[in-house]
Amino acid sequence: MAIALDSNILIDVLGQSSEHTPHAVEALNTALSRGALVICPVVAAETSLYFATAEDTEATLKRMQIRLAPFGWRDLHLAGRIFLEYRKLSSKPRHRVVADFLVAAHAFYHADELITRDRGFYRHYFPKLKITHVGPPETS
Repeated sequence: MAIALDSNILIDVLGQSSEHTPHAVEALNTALSRGALVICPVVAAETSLYFATAEDTEATLKRMQIRLAPFGWRDLHLAGRIFLEYRKLSSKPRHRVVADFLVAAHAFYHADELITRDRGFYRHYFPKLKITHVGPPETS
């Protein structure tokens, strides 16, 4: 089983500690006990700012047992197709960028689920992708 990670989960672990950090650490540990952790090149790029060099990035992610999986043509095509649909249907089409669609399309083809802090976007545009939401419990 492969489990894809969204950038926000890694940023919660690698960046400054926040209310999301303990939930992200727990989610990573749980996911690692269930399968292989994978990220797409977009997630690698978005999290690379936390490191001084590419070698530091690679070494840290390897220590965290996170594997970088390249994009395939199917991923890229799916992301583009759904991004176009979003642009046509959204009243605020600039709210999301193609990178969001690339993360989800990559997870769709390379993993069994995507772990993210995002609540609704991925579920709406990628309904067949299993999404695991991570974050503090909601308050009523």
